[in-house]
Amino acid sequence: MRLDIQFLDRVGIAQEILFVLAERRLNVSAVEVDPPHIYIDAPELVEQQLATLRTALTGISNVQSVLTVDMLPGMRRHLYLNALLAAMADPVLAVDASGTIVVANTAAAGVSGVSEATLGGITLGALFGDAALHAELVDSGFYAPLREVMLHGEPFLLDAKPLAGAPTAGGLVTLHAPSRIGQRLYALQHFEEGSFATILGESAPIRALKARAARAAVVDAPLLILGETGTGKELIALACHTASLRAQQPFLALNCAALPENLAESELFGYAPGAFTGAQRGGKPGLLELANHGTVFLDEIGEMSPYLQAKLLRFLNDGSFRRVGGERELKVDVRIISATHRNLEQMVAEHSFREDLFYRLNVLSLVVPPLRERSDDILLLARLFLERAAAQTQRPLCRLTATANAALMTNPWPGNVRQLQNIIFRAVTMSDKAFLDFTDLELAGSSVNHGDASGEHAVANWQQAIEQYEKALLQRLYPLYPSSRKLAAHLDISHTMIANKLRKYGIRKIA
Repeated sequence: MRLDIQFLDRVGIAQEILFVLAERRLNVSAVEVDPPHIYIDAPELVEQQLATLRTALTGISNVQSVLTVDMLPGMRRHLYLNALLAAMADPVLAVDASGTIVVANTAAAGVSGVSEATLGGITLGALFGDAALHAELVDSGFYAPLREVMLHGEPFLLDAKPLAGAPTAGGLVTLHAPSRIGQRLYALQHFEEGSFATILGESAPIRALKARAARAAVVDAPLLILGETGTGKELIALACHTASLRAQQPFLALNCAALPENLAESELFGYAPGAFTGAQRGGKPGLLELANHGTVFLDEIGEMSPYLQAKLLRFLNDGSFRRVGGERELKVDVRIISATHRNLEQMVAEHSFREDLFYRLNVLSLVVPPLRERSDDILLLARLFLERAAAQTQRPLCRLTATANAALMTNPWPGNVRQLQNIIFRAVTMSDKAFLDFTDLELAGSSVNHGDASGEHAVANWQQAIEQYEKALLQRLYPLYPSSRKLAAHLDISHTMIANKLRKYGIRKIA
């Protein structure tokens, strides 16, 4: 039985309490003193003895109460600390000032190949087979930079810190596997789930793309995504990853056009210790190691240099590679999803892209339609971007006028969805109006007279420009939405207005 004896502190009270238990020949296995409490574990104490013992203890001067508890606070803390250490996925080692392991968690025992009890008493130098590392950590008081270490042939990033509150007593060493770091990077970069539901659009091309992408997502093979700039190729790639069997693993991206060849190589494949001047001490894992069992997205693959194309081809053949400056072969399980706005088949014909790599990347393929081919989605996306821009700039939500809607519908959108988002954001930011007109959109290179080859210089006045614009828009859209009600719903204006405009411009349904 375990007791919680509450008291008012005075000299000798603990000895008097223990003497009462000794008089009754009750063995005490643990005592914890935390004024105003003394906690006692007396395993042989039974319920029948408790009443007389409580009377004897409360007869001691300054003893206020005697209660039973299920566990001593120290035992409870020890139990929860063990559970906490066991639940940690990263290996953790607590070491004394000499670098000898005192406590290790279950994950540390797993990667070291010995039990938690056996790890206790082993030095860091013996564990890692590196006396210089051991000496550096001890001499620095465990104030050491992050570096890579090898344990049983597996790389880990070692993070050492002195014990909080007692820096001379030792330190805490945590080992981070590259794939665990990759999972954290993925969580930070993609805190919103990237599913097919986030790809907005109800047009036939988008529905067809989603259906095809959903089928490709579950096939564990390289995927090539083609499409113009700004169409959302990375969103499609992330949605395919989220719908795949690798969904719980990292999704990491590299833009092949954003970095020079040497930096792109080290980012993708990592580098060994001392690979080049300024390299991180101990080396650095690349995206392939960080994303092990997950997905690596290579954007703008058409910009990859011939040297990196050859190195990537070798990885796709057997999953193995070498770090920059390294001699050891590494092998990981990663799905490659690539994307480009360029015509890779033409590049292959021109010998600027490897034919064998093209066929390895193009096992599965998706083509993301440009915005001009999914006009049904333009106004839907515009309204969404209006809401986002208003929230981001903390302004009241505004709406688009009919002429603004018409301008958006007839714009060619060379920059696709990204261009539309930027235009809406700029309009919301630069205007205080409740309704945005097409002039507020500042559509670069657009003219109010899309239907007249003579351009805006042939327009006599503002009213004539609006009428020419409306007529050209209705002539283009009416065959696609062959009723005044359908067309009104598409343009988000009243049926009466559309009917009047069609009558005014003499536009009739083609039989």
